[in-house]
Amino acid sequence: MPDLHLPTHRLHYRIDGAAAAGPWLVFCNSLGTDLHMWDAQVADLAKDFRILRYDRRGHGGSGIPAPPYSLADLGADVIALMDALGTARAHFCGLSIGGLTAQWLALHAADRLERVVVCATAARIGTPAGWHARIAEVEADGLQGLVPATAERWFTPAFRAARPEAVAAILASFAATSADGYAGCCAALAGADLRDRLAQIATPLLAISGEDDPVCPPADLEAIARAVQHGRHVALPGRHIVNLESADTFNAVLRDFLRAAGPSSHGRTRPALQSTNSGRTT
Repeated sequence: MPDLHLPTHRLHYRIDGAAAAGPWLVFCNSLGTDLHMWDAQVADLAKDFRILRYDRRGHGGSGIPAPPYSLADLGADVIALMDALGTARAHFCGLSIGGLTAQWLALHAADRLERVVVCATAARIGTPAGWHARIAEVEADGLQGLVPATAERWFTPAFRAARPEAVAAILASFAATSADGYAGCCAALAGADLRDRLAQIATPLLAISGEDDPVCPPADLEAIARAVQHGRHVALPGRHIVNLESADTFNAVLRDFLRAAGPSSHGRTRPALQSTNSGRTT
C-alpha cells in the first residue's frame, strides 16, 4: 500500500475496486482504528466503486506529526490526498471522528463531495473536559488500559460473543495506536463543535446510527439529518462500530443512498435515498 508524503507527515492509503470509470468512495476511520475497519464494506462495494481508504494521521501506517491536531488538519489531509490522486469529487463516508471530518469537508470543501455518509458521530462528540481528561490518561498510561471499556462501548455483548475474532482485530488495532497520535486526535475532538453550522451543509447526507450506541446515540445522528438541507437518518442494530456489527444491512443502505436520485449542492439531479425496511429511518 502506498504513502503520500506531506510536509509534516505521511498518509498511508489503499485503493480497491472498480476500474477508472467507477465513482470514488472515500472511507474515514474512527478514533483508534486503521483502514481495515472497512474491510467488510470493501468486500461488498468494491465492484461498484473505486474505494479509497487511508489511515488518519497518528494512526495505523501513517506518520505521527507532533500533537495537538485540529479538525481542520484532519480535513486538509483528505483534500491533500484527493489532490495527489487526481480525485476531483468523491462520495465520503466517515465514522465517529471520521464523521466529524465528513461534516467539516461538507462545510469547507463541498465542491469536492458528491454525497456524504456520517456514521456513529455527532456535531460535537463529548465535551472538551472529557477529551482533555482522556489525553492525560493516555499520556500517562497508554491505550492498553482503555481496551476493556472500549470493547463495551463499541460492540454489543451478543456481537462480542458471536464474532470474537472480529472484535479482537479491531481492539488490537486500537491498542497498537500511537499514544501521541491518539492524543492529537482527542485534541481535535475537544475543539470540534459544528452544531451551529449544520444548516449550511447542502451536500446530500445520510446519517447512520447504532441503535445501542452509548457514544453517539441515534438522537445525535437524527439531529444532524434534521439540521442539514438534505438529510436522512437510519438506525441499525449495534453499538459504535455499526459498520461491522450490521455489515450487510449497512452496506445495502450505503449502496442505495449512493446510487439513488435527488438534490445536490450543485443544482443537478442526484440520487435520493430510497425508502428501506432494513433499519429504522427518520
